[in-house]
Amino acid sequence: MSRLLDGEPTVVTAGVALFEEALAAQAVPVVPVDWRPPLDAPGSPPVEDALARVLADPRRRDANATAVSRMLAAGARLVDVRPAGEALGLEPGTFLHAGPPINWERASGPMRGALRGAMVFEGLAASPEEAERLLAAGAVRLEPCHHRSAVGPMAGVVSPSMWVFELEDPANGGRAWCSLNEGLGKVLRYGAYGPEVIERLRWMSAVLGPLLRHAVAATRDAGGVDVKAIVAQMLQMGDEGHNRNRAGTLMLLRELLPTMIDSPFPQADVARAVAFVAGNDHFFLNLGMPACKLATDAARDVPGSTVVVAMARNGTDFGIQVSGTGDRWFTGPANTPEGLFLGDYGPDDANPDIGDSAITETAGIGGFAMAAAPAIVRFVGGDVPFALATTRRMYEITVAENPAFAVPVLEFRGTPTGIDVTAVVRTGILPQINTGMAGRVAGTGQVGAGLVTPPESVFPAAVEALAELAPPLAEPAPPAAGI
Repeated sequence: MSRLLDGEPTVVTAGVALFEEALAAQAVPVVPVDWRPPLDAPGSPPVEDALARVLADPRRRDANATAVSRMLAAGARLVDVRPAGEALGLEPGTFLHAGPPINWERASGPMRGALRGAMVFEGLAASPEEAERLLAAGAVRLEPCHHRSAVGPMAGVVSPSMWVFELEDPANGGRAWCSLNEGLGKVLRYGAYGPEVIERLRWMSAVLGPLLRHAVAATRDAGGVDVKAIVAQMLQMGDEGHNRNRAGTLMLLRELLPTMIDSPFPQADVARAVAFVAGNDHFFLNLGMPACKLATDAARDVPGSTVVVAMARNGTDFGIQVSGTGDRWFTGPANTPEGLFLGDYGPDDANPDIGDSAITETAGIGGFAMAAAPAIVRFVGGDVPFALATTRRMYEITVAENPAFAVPVLEFRGTPTGIDVTAVVRTGILPQINTGMAGRVAGTGQVGAGLVTPPESVFPAAVEALAELAPPLAEPAPPAAGI
């Protein structure tokens, strides 16, 4: 048989590395292929047929190019700060929450705690205990933040009297909103609802919100504060835009501080507001999130596109939305983050992943930009090589790079952007998310910060749905007569 070969054979291996290593040890030329079986959703038929159908969709390549070009072109400018009831049309008795839809019965501890606090804050209940009884009886209507073009960190609870940032995309005309950041520790978004939490929320609505609105109004003639430009710069300064926002917060304060000081508000209020923002390294997160929401919303509703436009968690479920499948959610059980804990807290104290802040990874920053912020590992766990490897790995499941968000240590390569559900299913590589950890028990607050990935099942489910929407495969032409 060897006489039939024109030259020395080349061995190609796939899967377990043992065969490759044995051949290489004998100086046999070998070409390893990084292949692994596609992800499957438990209890569902194998995804190979659906994956092949979606990959063969003639619309897919152009559709993804359209979706991601809109995402990359999107801008984000802070144009107003105002009450959620006014900005989002929230009726009394309607509360927004993070993640895909959920009801009180299935709500996690931190979301239940935040809802109790919101009830007391709105004056709908005199105590957390009364709030719980009313919530169990269906006293309020619950709706995902995403359904109103908003995003909420952690529990994500937004009630009509809370103030929100309002951002505009000058390229595509969209608007997005997010609540003001309360800081870390015992705060509403982590499920705490004690008197100090309610008092802080009331001060934010009575003083901080109006003062910020005054400061932002002064920038409106120039188009508002350019949040996207701040995100681009903070990546050059050691932030990744999800769990590290120190540079972003200080740059925002630089933009607003002169007008805050030169305002008709009492100086004591101004001093407290400035100290609050300056002392809260995560304050800018609540601007980065709606900026990313604007970018991903711009990529929505492109028929045939396999690009993810939302990743969100409610503490019970993790959900994704895909450009080519409209507003449909694909959900699975939320995983529990692994990372570093505060004080005496440990893994048993942590709730499963929660919050809309994974919109940052959906838009290509956060966990996807860890290489730009190696110091993040001191907050979420891991090490510097892990941070660098994570960003490089995310290029394998995305369709583009964002030149606006350059990573210095990678020779200013743009961050990996536009998660492709088919790439996730083909490679088995899951999106990396940097996140905070809320206490499992309502009222606990923050217990740590760490790393998490989505449940595998949501990506094959999205591929199955895309396959159902794909055009029929062309039938092979019949053989010519006489052949």
